[in-house]
Amino acid sequence: MPRLSSAQRRKEILQAALRVIQRDGVQGATTRAVVAEANMPLASFHYVFRSRDAMIRDLIVYIIEGEEHAATATLSEGGDIRGVVRAGLQSYFELVTAEPNREQALFELFHYSLRHPELSSLARIQYDAYHHLAAALLITGGKQVRVHWQIPVEALARVLVTFTDGITLAWLADRDDRAAGITMDIAADTIARYAAPLGEKTPGENTRRTTNPTPVGLGRSKENVA
Repeated sequence: MPRLSSAQRRKEILQAALRVIQRDGVQGATTRAVVAEANMPLASFHYVFRSRDAMIRDLIVYIIEGEEHAATATLSEGGDIRGVVRAGLQSYFELVTAEPNREQALFELFHYSLRHPELSSLARIQYDAYHHLAAALLITGGKQVRVHWQIPVEALARVLVTFTDGITLAWLADRDDRAAGITMDIAADTIARYAAPLGEKTPGENTRRTTNPTPVGLGRSKENVA
């Protein structure tokens, strides 16, 4: 068997951990169960992870990165912001319907971390990642269609994540694609109402603008407006 790089070994262990959690729950995802699923010796696990908790932290990030890649792939030049948001929601929803067990695993990881004080930071890490991703997508999408957001992007990102949580939980319960589509339409309409063309003043903005307004937003680009 060819020697695996550290990065490839880490990826295969994370993929194995996800499969174990989907099948046996978080409690069943012991280090031994994970390496058995990955067909690796236990030493391989400790070569790339300090502990099981470290693996679970990385697993959450790994899953969310997959959602980010799917969502950013929908961004394209032209169109309007409502269409950009709706396309991003659709891409996310297609991930949910294609792999519902993955979403169930994420919810289980969230609740498991809340029940165990030593892992309580994981729930915040998980939702910080969701909010960060949503903010980055709103910033990027806004730039592409030349709009800016009329409220802080971090606040709007939380609204967007609240919609995706609700859409996911409801669909996992009833598997009603049509109802989810209606909710996504409403979500896109709601988010788009807070966009305005570049150069248009936001409500309550002073008549005289400063030359270099101070950014107060959130996201990888460290910008708060698109």
